[in-house]
Amino acid sequence: MLIEELDIVTETNMVWRKVGGSIVRAVRCSSGRRKGRVVGNAGQCSAPVDVKKRITLNKTRARLGKKMSAKARRTKRVNPVSKRVAKMNKKGRK
Repeated sequence: MLIEELDIVTETNMVWRKVGGSIVRAVRCSSGRRKGRVVGNAGQCSAPVDVKKRITLNKTRARLGKKMSAKARRTKRVNPVSKRVAKMNKKGRK
C-alpha cells in the first residue's frame, strides 16, 4: 500500500447513492474542492474542475434553479429507491 492511497482513504466516507434505479456504493469527500459531494471514487475528490462544465451548470441553475430543486425534493420524498438510500445512509451514521 502506498502513502497516497492512505490519504485517499482518510479524506472520504463510504455512502450509498442512487444511480438510475439501482443503489451503488460511493464516497463522500471530506476535504478539497468537492467537500461534502458524493462521487464515484475517491480520486475524484481532488480532481481539477472543468471550467466549461462549471459555466454551463451555472447558466442552467440561473435558468432552471427553482424547478430543479423542486423536482429533486419531490423525487427524494416520493421515489422508493431514494427513500431506501436515505435510510441506508442514516443507518451508517449511528
